[in-house]
Amino acid sequence: MTSLTRILAATAMVVVGGQLFAQSDTGLTLDKKVLTLSAARKVVAAAEAEATKRGLGVVIVVVDDSGTVIELSRMDAAQIASVNVGIGKARTAAIYRRPSRVFEEQIRDGRVAALALADATPLQGGVPILIDSRVVGAVGVSGDSPQVDEEIAIAGAKVTLVPTGRSLCLGTVSESWTCPPST
Repeated sequence: MTSLTRILAATAMVVVGGQLFAQSDTGLTLDKKVLTLSAARKVVAAAEAEATKRGLGVVIVVVDDSGTVIELSRMDAAQIASVNVGIGKARTAAIYRRPSRVFEEQIRDGRVAALALADATPLQGGVPILIDSRVVGAVGVSGDSPQVDEEIAIAGAKVTLVPTGRSLCLGTVSESWTCPPST
């Protein structure tokens, strides 16, 4: 068999195999919604507006569903240490698919094993962003009290709500959360 014949035979097998694989693609991949850079910037802008209204300087971080940073804003008056804390809060809310506050509450209630969770920052201020009941990312805020950080994060996450009401700014797979009323 010549080299050319071998190459042609191998090419034919790849083409035929590829066609068979393409026909049986069902169940091998998922179509999922992802946050765009534009959406992340809108979340940050809304959270910054809330922080500014309160006269605060905070760090605001938006991550995708894997916890990778899409957008980060360190307002002028924010402390430097809040950068990593904000990233941690956002990442925790995204990868564990629940507000980071849940872990802080667990630890406060005596479940110290929550401290051993990989890549978790068990501090209030990270909230997941859901679209059609699926986590597409999260926003984390750091720089003020835990409650205020979470309120600012919620203000940012609320911009992702769709008019049909099918999206939740706070929610988990196992718990029923709802967005606070609009002000």
